[in-house]
Amino acid sequence: MSDPAYILVIILSVFLAVSLLLSIILLIMVITFVRRVNSVAASVQATAENVETVVSGVSKVTSPMIIAKLILKQFNQAAKGKGK
Repeated sequence: MSDPAYILVIILSVFLAVSLLLSIILLIMVITFVRRVNSVAASVQATAENVETVVSGVSKVTSPMIIAKLILKQFNQAAKGKGK
């Protein structure tokens, strides 16, 4: 091979080595990012489950309160009607 061919092979091998190194670095960064996104998603899911538990607990308490309020309102209306 001639001298220009050797120079071209050296230049191409250097570019290949650099691109391979950059690809490995990028792959490591992408894997790190995906792990962080997974941890955030797990945290959001846990928070949503906690909120769902709180809402179901509140709904269990408020339903009897609403019924009691309606019954009390009926008693008050009956008492006002009886006094007339």
